Amino acid sequence: MEFSSIEEVRSCIDQLDSELVKLIARRGECVKAAARFKKDQDAVRAPERVQKVIDKVRRDAAQAGLPEIIIEKVYRTMIGAFIDYELEQHQDLNQ
Repeated sequence: MEFSSIEEVRSCIDQLDSELVKLIARRGECVKAAARFKKDQDAVRAPERVQKVIDKVRRDAAQAGLPEIIIEKVYRTMIGAFIDYELEQHQDLNQ
């Protein structure tokens, strides 16, 4: 990418952030739907599934030229937040 000013860089980042928010919102819809299929809180936490996701996104990051540690930190934080959200959804469904 070629930029001629910091304003162009910031504009690009803002646009990317908007796209990321939309994608994360779609991911949230999937997480909410997944709660219906999980039997208990252990199934929501699913540490083996979390590790599979981390392994996959690390490979994706490497192929995209992004340091793997960055994507791992981002995903661990995002997954943690979504686990909390899914636990709430799961609890609401089972009351």
